Amino acid sequence: MKTDTDTFTFTRSMPLPPDRMWHLMTDPTQREAWGAPGDAVLQTIHADTRIGGTERHRCGPADNPEFEVETRWFHLDAPTNAVFTEQIEAGGTALGAGLVTYRIEADGTGSSVAITVAVSSFVGPEMIGEFKDGWEGGLANLERVAKGSIA
Repeated sequence: MKTDTDTFTFTRSMPLPPDRMWHLMTDPTQREAWGAPGDAVLQTIHADTRIGGTERHRCGPADNPEFEVETRWFHLDAPTNAVFTEQIEAGGTALGAGLVTYRIEADGTGSSVAITVAVSSFVGPEMIGEFKDGWEGGLANLERVAKGSIA
């Protein structure tokens, strides 16, 4: 089977300044609050958020978070830039991998956030849509969490 690829960029205006957005977007506990789309859950198994560090998560429905995600951090320049990879597997089968870049810039009292994801699917083109839908759903949650964090 051929490897399918795509790249997409999401941009959002967020109500929090870059330092607070950085914390929401990189802290493993905070990422559990927004990282899974819809009603899915994100559970941290292991987290080492530093350059060269890895994280392992489970994601999916609360009663069966069947997807395992391994993250490896390559660049952390708080509070503006981060680069990491993520590999998703289920049942021991690698489904796809992505290179993710966060860019956070001050925008008035809030932030402009851009997330670029270059993704490769190992199981067909439908996995590309799953990556995109997952990030769109996660970002909708991130917006909700950011708005709820205004104090």
